[in-house]
Amino acid sequence: MSPSLSGDLTPSESIFKGIKDAEIDFIVSVPCANLGKLINMVEEDPDILHLPVTREEEGVGVCAGAYMGGKRPAMLMQNSGLGNSINALASLNMLYKIPLLMVISHRGVLGEPIVAQVPMGELTTKLFDTMDIPYFIPEKDTDPADMVSKAWELASEKKMPVAVLLPIQFWRKQ
Repeated sequence: MSPSLSGDLTPSESIFKGIKDAEIDFIVSVPCANLGKLINMVEEDPDILHLPVTREEEGVGVCAGAYMGGKRPAMLMQNSGLGNSINALASLNMLYKIPLLMVISHRGVLGEPIVAQVPMGELTTKLFDTMDIPYFIPEKDTDPADMVSKAWELASEKKMPVAVLLPIQFWRKQ
């Protein structure tokens, strides 16, 4: 079940288009193989300030500061790091109503070759549900660029974190 991509865009190009459409101008990232091409695109864009971080909770804090400084922040991460960021998301973003777009490579779901990724893969949506953090998952007829843009609109409108979860099948067209 691959999402519909705009034209001949690769998955990374489609997500990047959504980031640009949402006018995201500040991105932190934690390394991830699936996000590698997207991170490279962000790094090369002169209109986006990109800051690699070592841990997800660090990225949450840096993005909160960027938002308070007038930026439109996003974080690129793998879902395995969600556990690291839960306290920061709850006690910073949710408490002080700070929007954040999280673009997440969702490991541990159908097609995952590494068994150690499965437990967190199965818990990811449950954690978001428990925290009342909205999330988007591409469906067959979903335009990923539009989904990313809508996720930022929701985050901005509701003043809260919103996630875009991109499963392994999404990245298969790289």
